Amino acid sequence: MLRRLTQLDHEVCLRLLRTKPAENLFIIGDIEVYGYEQNFQKLWGEFNGRGELIAVLLKFEQNYIPFAIESYNARAFAEIMSNDPSFKMMSGLKEITERIEPYLNQPYKRKRQLYYAKCTKLNTNGNSVELSTVQQAHAYDAEALVELLNSVPEFSGSTMTVERKLRELKDRSSRSFFIMEDGEIVSTASTAAENSLSAMVVGVATLENYKKKGYATKCMLRLCTELLDEGKELCLFYDNPEAGAIYKRIGFEDIGFWMMYTYN
Repeated sequence: MLRRLTQLDHEVCLRLLRTKPAENLFIIGDIEVYGYEQNFQKLWGEFNGRGELIAVLLKFEQNYIPFAIESYNARAFAEIMSNDPSFKMMSGLKEITERIEPYLNQPYKRKRQLYYAKCTKLNTNGNSVELSTVQQAHAYDAEALVELLNSVPEFSGSTMTVERKLRELKDRSSRSFFIMEDGEIVSTASTAAENSLSAMVVGVATLENYKKKGYATKCMLRLCTELLDEGKELCLFYDNPEAGAIYKRIGFEDIGFWMMYTYN
């Protein structure tokens, strides 16, 4: 049975999503912030014959994110999406989204595949890493952080603005750490989409003249240590195997692929 979920389903819904907190980072975060009754956000759930919730479909504005723990009615999820005139995006774990794709009426314009990795425990190989040079960012660091990201080629298409970074640092939906040298920020790592169970690592960047000094690794270690100590799982996307090797050295493990489809 497939039906809309409401606040009355909250505990049942979270029980399912908590089985994979990192994989459900976006769904958990959106539920915690916006709940079930917003015009721009809706949730559907599929229940098996025993009345157990086995799959969830989140709509946030124009994007849909599905999650399931067993075989589910992909055709029914696709019908919900195809019948929504505002539908423009689908994202989620590859093994879940690829079942929906054939049933969608619309052909996709773009399909992007990213590695998806998570960390539940850091790997320092028993070595103590000196992190005293790593500082936590405050609101007054927002402009310098955005300036650094905009100067790094990998982030040339970033939509981050000073106003957005300032807001995120103030409301704690994101936190950033950095290393400063020669009077400027030269390396940084941040989180995004933080919720009570998980957080995504983003914006790992180092100025060209300061690379290969281990600065990004130190920023990552300081960031990850703080979040893991709070009991949160960490996750990140990457499409560069070279970058993936760095993440794996400190404890991240691949958990699959994250797909992003663009329609219309």
